[in-house]
Amino acid sequence: MKYFLVDKNYLDTLSNIERRKYLQKVRLVKLLHAQGAKSNADIYRLLNISSPTSIILLNELLSEGLIEKKGKGRSVGGRKPELYCLKDNSFFVLSIGMERFKTEIALFDNNNNNITAVRSFPLRMTKDKSAISQLHQYADDVIRSSGIDTNRLVGIGISMPGLVDATSGKNYTFLFSRNDSKTLQGTLEELFQKPVYIENDVKTNALAEFRFGLASGRKNVLVLLMDWGLGLGIIMDGKLQSGTSGFAGEIGHIPFVDEGEYCFCGKRGCLETVASGMAIARMAKQGVYYGESSLINVIPDEEVEQIEPQAIIDAANKGDQYAINILAEVGHNLGKGISTLIQLFNPELIILSGKIAEAKQYITIPIKHAVNIYCSTRIRENTHIALSNLGNVGGLQVSASIVLEKTFEKQIELASYRSAMAVSLSKAS
Repeated sequence: MKYFLVDKNYLDTLSNIERRKYLQKVRLVKLLHAQGAKSNADIYRLLNISSPTSIILLNELLSEGLIEKKGKGRSVGGRKPELYCLKDNSFFVLSIGMERFKTEIALFDNNNNNITAVRSFPLRMTKDKSAISQLHQYADDVIRSSGIDTNRLVGIGISMPGLVDATSGKNYTFLFSRNDSKTLQGTLEELFQKPVYIENDVKTNALAEFRFGLASGRKNVLVLLMDWGLGLGIIMDGKLQSGTSGFAGEIGHIPFVDEGEYCFCGKRGCLETVASGMAIARMAKQGVYYGESSLINVIPDEEVEQIEPQAIIDAANKGDQYAINILAEVGHNLGKGISTLIQLFNPELIILSGKIAEAKQYITIPIKHAVNIYCSTRIRENTHIALSNLGNVGGLQVSASIVLEKTFEKQIELASYRSAMAVSLSKAS
């Protein structure tokens, strides 16, 4: 692989012909990663090269061990064509999914095979960078225990909550210090000695639904991520919408309750204060302190402050009326907020994902009931609301795919630039 993903110094040792061939190889590998197994005819058509050139590239990549033959394609009158795909374990990506109180880490190869299974670690995200060394320690443990060739690890993809500017590599909510000259991305790249790409968890989740889940093949979809916080992924006209700074979709921080509870963001009465995992946990704690008759009361006193939304969801699934009432109130508030979204975006589908979606009918029924109350009938009638079926692996897979896509794009950009420079210098001389 060291002869495939190369730097500018290596590229400068190549002739113009060799450099162009390398550029074509990267484009071919990028195509196979993005679209899966292809025939030679597919490849030369999609890359706009000749059939003989495509065959030469394929044979060289076969001999280098980056691709392999994978059965036969459909015949259109003659012999069935050979199909080519990326070979398993050609490249690896470490994918990290951060939540406020835990982090999930897994290694994926270039074909989205999960190499390590998903490992979960207790990690409390802070506003400053104090959790970074612990994150690196956990990640390094996963890499070392996997036994992979670290030369084949091309980068790290991180999905995390907060105001994430993926372009600048900053998170303005978590792991951020105004006095630090280094971005979060830069700090992590120094620790890992590998390229690092960060993205907002909601946008990663929306991309996962678009590529692997219920949003696949659809054009206008909203993905609501309901965990400790509340976020919105917006897919309009078949494209993920990020906004000017990458902050589009902060639905959890719209004003909702006059003089309400203080929110994590510092304001009062945000939707998130009454319609999120934080809200569920707060209401459950209040119920314990006020002596509500509930299964939640069996939680030991010393653990009440650490109560998680999952405990309320589990109690509701056992028929606990107080837990059901909490979810009903949260669902009603969510439905009221979703009504506004439907009238703003007129989506064909709204996908409910995240930990709170695991409450199933205890959250969906009050949501739909509130939508019926607050949303115009004519606008809502063509909008379907559904629970995600992806689980927790989809977002990690997308983070891994993003890293590979950016890796190939950078190689293409580098090779194109060095080729242009070489041509310019040759003309000057």
